[in-house]
Amino acid sequence: MRILMALITGLVFGIGLIVAGMTNPAKVLGFLDLAGHWDPSLALVMAGAILVALPAFRVAARRRQSLLGEPMHLPTATRIDRRLVLGSLAFGAGWGLAGFCPGPALASLATGGVQPLIFCVAMLAGMGIFELLERRRS
Repeated sequence: MRILMALITGLVFGIGLIVAGMTNPAKVLGFLDLAGHWDPSLALVMAGAILVALPAFRVAARRRQSLLGEPMHLPTATRIDRRLVLGSLAFGAGWGLAGFCPGPALASLATGGVQPLIFCVAMLAGMGIFELLERRRS
């Protein structure tokens, strides 16, 4: 049941990204182009996502188990540290250069094309490098 719910949730999320146009790198880059023809539609999608997620996280914070009976694993970190800032900068730079972030890139794989494939391979390589560095660090 857990795997089925993960599949359904991922499909709904991916379809939402496609419908909102977030799988189109030109739309994302248009949002990031403050000096040119700025496209505010991504800000509206983000605001909508926050409006949906905020009450859901508030309810989830009061629960010990998910609706499927699994334990809740919500983030507990509240400190802004060097690793968070550097990771955010790397994420933003990749987003600005490619026009993809992980969710839309994975959803874009379903539409075909070389761009999302190259991005996903680079993303997986970056994740692998991070894991190697983390293991070396600990």
